[in-house]
Amino acid sequence: MRVTVDGVAALRFDDGTPVRAASGIAPLGDGWLVAQDDATHAAWRRPGSVTRVRVLPPVEGHDTFAAAAGTKHLKPDLEVACPAEVDGAPAVLLLGSGSTARRVRGVLVRLEDGRPVSVAADLGALYERVGAVLGVPADQRNLEGGSRLGDTVRWYQRGNLAAGVPSASVEVPLADLVDAVLGRTGPRAVPVTRPCRHELGEVDGVGLAVTDAVALPDGRELLSAAAEDTPNAVDDGPVVATALALVDGPDVLAVARIPEVGGRVHKVEGLALREVRGAEVHLLAVVDDDDPDTPSAELALRAVLD
Repeated sequence: MRVTVDGVAALRFDDGTPVRAASGIAPLGDGWLVAQDDATHAAWRRPGSVTRVRVLPPVEGHDTFAAAAGTKHLKPDLEVACPAEVDGAPAVLLLGSGSTARRVRGVLVRLEDGRPVSVAADLGALYERVGAVLGVPADQRNLEGGSRLGDTVRWYQRGNLAAGVPSASVEVPLADLVDAVLGRTGPRAVPVTRPCRHELGEVDGVGLAVTDAVALPDGRELLSAAAEDTPNAVDDGPVVATALALVDGPDVLAVARIPEVGGRVHKVEGLALREVRGAEVHLLAVVDDDDPDTPSAELALRAVLD
């Protein structure tokens, strides 16, 4: 597999302020919904426009969160953006990382009369079940990626080789997840099955860990991964390299580094599929640079599957 960066753009809202900490991306209407992991708004990126979409109410009066402001512990940490449906209509499912008790919410964003509306729910009991099935202790739980495969979401735990936590995933029925967010069923009733480990290798002694995933039409998946030098599966650290991995269930078929752009390693945290042309897979990726003053980057990636 070969990976090329075909384009880079800085994501800013229409008022010029930066899109912060982009952590997931999924199609919505004529554009793309981009999750921000340190804000209560998402960004709706449409042709010629990027507007805010409220996905959660303010937390203790705050809509954005940062370590420098002493509010990082309050952030909802939405990390997954996945295509979904509500009563047959397209929607986007957002999921928190589960790394703290504040980060276990699910959100559905759909269009009503062309305008995005959101509904959210606490899914804490489901997160506990996912952690138990994966065998991941609560203080190492960090669900950073999700991929829709037909009627199923494969939900990914970011691993950390230094802490002995592997990248891993489980399968959850999409309809049950949607019903849990809508309050039609309880989070405890959502099945969690097929735990799977993913050995992605390392770069300069730092293990590659999953940050997001996207399904291909043939059922295989592309995972984004970061070699982040940190002692656990939750904290941020210097990113040595990023990569795409082609997987088929537990089997890692290929791993290829994402080229640096302008001498910088971009920490890809969100992936979306644009199109497949033969052996070429065209993706949109969004980057979290862990800097609230820096606009998140959007990368046009091309993966050639040999």
